[in-house]
This record gives sequence, structure tokens and C-alpha cells, in this order.
Amino acid sequence: MSRYFAFLRAINVGGHTVQMKQLQRLFESLGFANVETFLASGNVIFETSLKDAKALAGKIEKKLAEALGYEVATFIRTEAELAEIAKHQPFPKAEFESAAAFNIAFLAEALDDGSRRKLMALRTDIDSFHIRGREVYWLCRRKQSESTFSNAVLEKTTGKRSTLRGANTVVKLAARYPPSES
Repeated sequence: MSRYFAFLRAINVGGHTVQMKQLQRLFESLGFANVETFLASGNVIFETSLKDAKALAGKIEKKLAEALGYEVATFIRTEAELAEIAKHQPFPKAEFESAAAFNIAFLAEALDDGSRRKLMALRTDIDSFHIRGREVYWLCRRKQSESTFSNAVLEKTTGKRSTLRGANTVVKLAARYPPSES
């Protein structure tokens, strides 16, 4: 059995309220073991013997759409991937420490060169971006309410579905569930 992390889009935002117990039961109904949720924002930890992350995401998305009545984009990461994402420091320390917010966007696949260029063209005095693998690191120098960037802007710019998490949430999640020794 391997541990996975599902980052779900549209859970407890935009009028879509889902109880974490309900989410846990839905994941358990798919045959996943040791299902837990982390915060009430669509972070689910589970174990399965299945190894194909893309197939896992599809299976979860289908179940959630049936149960909740709307599409829930799902982004799967392994323990090792999450640990790498959490420890990656894409911005200089001084810039990072003075920022108002630092977020990580999860994508299903890496951006192509055209999408990368379009995203990087959105950099401003407020917002900086760093792209690494299937993640976009967003450093916001002022309050996010002062920024014109959002998950919707990211999706429109890149043509890819995504979900944002605060970097602190990702770091706490990785610390709580470190990669198991194999």
C-alpha cells in the first residue's frame, strides 16, 4: 500500500460545502484505506495498492461528481513528491520573508512552453511565479486582495485546471506525513 495526497478543487469554496466526514466516506467507498482529511479545504490523505496517479484522479473525480453533483478536479501526489514540493525554495530568502502570501498551485501535468511564457508574462511588482514540474509557486508581495492573480486567472492563462494551497498548509501536511522508509 502506498500513501497518496489528493488536492481537490472546489471543496468548501464558491458555495460548495462538503463535510470532511462525508469526503472521508466517499474515499473509503472507493476502497481506499486509512483515509484522513487535513483542514476543511479538500486535502485528503489515503492509501491504496493502485499505482497509476492519473487513473486514481479519474476514479476520484468520477465518484465525487456523482456524489456531489459537480465537477471536482483532483490532483494526486505521492509522499515523496509532496516532501519535494514542500522543501523547494524558489525565491530568495529575503523576498520570501517579506512576502504577504506564498501559495502553491497543483496541476495535473506540467505546463508546455507556451503556457509557461503566458504565465510568466503575468509577473508584476506584486506577483512572482516559479514553475517546477506540475506545480506553480506564487509569491504575493502584498495582500492577495491587492493582486489581480487567482486560480481562475491561472487556469484561463494556461488552459489547465489547477487548485491553490497556501505553502504553510503544504509544509504542515508534508511534515505530518513524511515519506515512509521502504
